[in-house]
Amino acid sequence: MAEIDQGKDYEFKKYKTYSVAVDPNQGDKASEIKLCNFARPHMRAFHCSWWCFFVAFFIWFAIAPLLSEVKLTLGISKQDIWTSNICSVAGTIFMRFLLGPMCDKFGARVLMGSVLMAASIPCALIGLVNSATTLAATRFFIGLGGSTFVMCQYWSTSMFAKEVVGTANALCGGWGNLGGGVTQLVMGSVLFPLFKQGMSPEMAWRTVSIVPACVGFLTGYTIIKIADDCPKGNYKDMKENGIMPEVSAAASFRDGAMNFNTWLLFIQYACCFGVELTMNNASASYFKSTFSLTTESAAAIASIFGWMNLFARGLGGFLSDKMNAKAGMRGRLWVQMILLLLEGVMVLIFARTKSLGLSIFILVIFSCMVQGAEGATYGIVPYVDGPATGSISGIVGAGGNSGAVAFGLCFRQLPKSSTAFNIMGFSIIGSAVLTFLINIKDHRNLIGGEDSAAVKAAWQRSAETTLSTPAGDEFADDA
Repeated sequence: MAEIDQGKDYEFKKYKTYSVAVDPNQGDKASEIKLCNFARPHMRAFHCSWWCFFVAFFIWFAIAPLLSEVKLTLGISKQDIWTSNICSVAGTIFMRFLLGPMCDKFGARVLMGSVLMAASIPCALIGLVNSATTLAATRFFIGLGGSTFVMCQYWSTSMFAKEVVGTANALCGGWGNLGGGVTQLVMGSVLFPLFKQGMSPEMAWRTVSIVPACVGFLTGYTIIKIADDCPKGNYKDMKENGIMPEVSAAASFRDGAMNFNTWLLFIQYACCFGVELTMNNASASYFKSTFSLTTESAAAIASIFGWMNLFARGLGGFLSDKMNAKAGMRGRLWVQMILLLLEGVMVLIFARTKSLGLSIFILVIFSCMVQGAEGATYGIVPYVDGPATGSISGIVGAGGNSGAVAFGLCFRQLPKSSTAFNIMGFSIIGSAVLTFLINIKDHRNLIGGEDSAAVKAAWQRSAETTLSTPAGDEFADDA
């Protein structure tokens, strides 16, 4: 077992060796991903990151597949249900703006655990709602848990080098998003029928959300104890030892918000993750009403959209990394634009499909394009402005929820869901064209520009050789 070159700041590194190859020029970030490895700090943080976001989805959309039962019990309208859907995604917009710069200042670990525990409380209380107003208010507070996406992406960006960060971010985000599909299936087709065995349908939906609430609270508490903020340790310890400067959250947010590329990615993420959130809320009701299915059957079919996260978002990030190795930033931009274009086309086809079997098939392709575009977007984010990555991640992530609010209003206000789908599809295609305007400093864009000497040198190094820092399998401190 070889040890890392310790250097004069050895005493400030929590671990003597790492279980993955790392790049000392990027703060000991991992230059490889070992999916079956759970060792600290890199891979432990990777698995904690995606699992926490997965659990956040379990909390966030626990009630979504049961909304037809809620509507019947409370005697509320379709518009009231869509109001609650919009509140569930609107609640996290401000939180994503806020948590981005806070990640730059405090790291992702403690923020992730704290938000998960807080969101678990209103999730457990959803069974107490008795009107459209209390339903909307409760789902608003549950929706704050969706802001864990910012920590998810910031955490993986903190642990992985730029050569593989697109894949790492996409896998963490995608496996987390998988919670949307699993929740549809587990809550609508497994737990709800199970709870109905011993109680009425009303009592079943009022009590079943206690399960995800307990899972969420325990997960939030646990990850604070078992993981690390970054490769060299926790932010608090690094600051106390003088190897990490204090960061101004306000300055970080200002730098991120003043970058034009941030807002282009904000719009594009609204047109991929915003679409996914909308489908998480709408798909079960859409299949139930359009094809006259039962609640359980509609929830099972709706879960397919989320299940594609098992590989699709990761594939988008992987393609982004591969094209980066061949063509630099221009390769990442091409991947993102093409996936957005295909996504928009699939939405328009889905809106015109009248056969259940064909509709499910198109849903699968549509979902793959949505999640691939999400992964490609966060393959670009770490390059926009490194010191303000947390703020930029938060702003772009807020774009997803903003898109969900906008598309949710379309479904709420328009009499035909097909019209809302058309608006969604053409908006996505329009967002794809914005890729031509993305121009990241020191990198080529789609229509011109030139890579800087430093970028060319780094690109050449990663293409020619594996990073030389050796990996070990033991740690100095696994406490």
